[in-house]
Amino acid sequence: MSQRVYNFSAGPATLPSAVLKEAHQEFLSYQGQGMSVLEMSHRSKPIIAVFEAAEANIRELLNIPKDYHVLFLQGGARMQFAMIPMNLRAAGQSADYVLTGSWGEYAIKEAKRLGDVRLPWDGSADNFTRVPKQAELDLDSQAAYLHFTSNETIQGVEFSTEPESGSVPLICDMSSDFMSRPVDVSKYGLIYAGAQKNAGPAGATIVIIKDELLKRIPGNLPDMLNYQVHVDKSSMYNTPPVFSVYIISLVTQWLREEMGGLDAMYQQNQAKADQLYQAIDGSDGFYQAHAEKASRSLMNVTWRLPSEELESAFATAALEQGLSGLKGHRSVGGIRASIYNAMEPAGVDALCQFMSDFKAKQA
Repeated sequence: MSQRVYNFSAGPATLPSAVLKEAHQEFLSYQGQGMSVLEMSHRSKPIIAVFEAAEANIRELLNIPKDYHVLFLQGGARMQFAMIPMNLRAAGQSADYVLTGSWGEYAIKEAKRLGDVRLPWDGSADNFTRVPKQAELDLDSQAAYLHFTSNETIQGVEFSTEPESGSVPLICDMSSDFMSRPVDVSKYGLIYAGAQKNAGPAGATIVIIKDELLKRIPGNLPDMLNYQVHVDKSSMYNTPPVFSVYIISLVTQWLREEMGGLDAMYQQNQAKADQLYQAIDGSDGFYQAHAEKASRSLMNVTWRLPSEELESAFATAALEQGLSGLKGHRSVGGIRASIYNAMEPAGVDALCQFMSDFKAKQA
């Protein structure tokens, strides 16, 4: 296929066309340096400036307080599943994990390898169709921290606001809705997000950590797994994912300058999601949303058709129309449309029209 498709993949996800064009123009020679970003030393002034710009953009977009550090790490969210308990949970201490879907399960599995875990709420009995209300959370006031996944990419459920954790530090895996809406960072102890959904390409993980939590880090951790080391070395303890951070700097610049910040981005994301859910709910039951209405994700819209055969036919026919990546995750099946920041409203228009046409052909 010679022309670009509408990419509804869950990640690596679609990137803004303006960012891709700028990266293409600078690919062979970045800012007159005679070499690509891919070839430049991470110690060079141009690359240090890239990292500084990416951090400054993130700080401005999220209005991050001065007592928080922004890190660009490797290993994805899965590395954070281990780093968080290693750095922030003392020996013999328990941590609370709210379980709302598959990525929460992965985080809990890793945390259990390293110590005690409590589940203040577990949504598995209802097949992860919703997130809990605050009153449903059985929280431990002595927990090392409270961990939750703000948006479950696979099941398509999302917290509209963060849980209240009292004096217990709030930790969040924000991988699939990071930068999709404003967030009050001051409510959190640590936020982490794989970049490949809304912030850039695969290869970099963004960590925002409150300074006071660094005091918890034990002295016997390997350097690569120690947040303090990465803070002290400005995310350059080892050779960092330079090209990924370069794209993050361009994406966050696009968010600031072209999209008008996170308030405007959130309004567009809400409108896209509303349109797609209306297409599902207005299909007379042909399309069935997975998530309960109050917990529906603005990023990952999941639904089923009357049979798996129809779901397969839907995904195949959609691809022929330039609508890519709609097959649901292999663990749950169904259909999933990931409509991250860079998914243009025109892409959702095209998908909704296809859904209407596909349904009509089955009548």
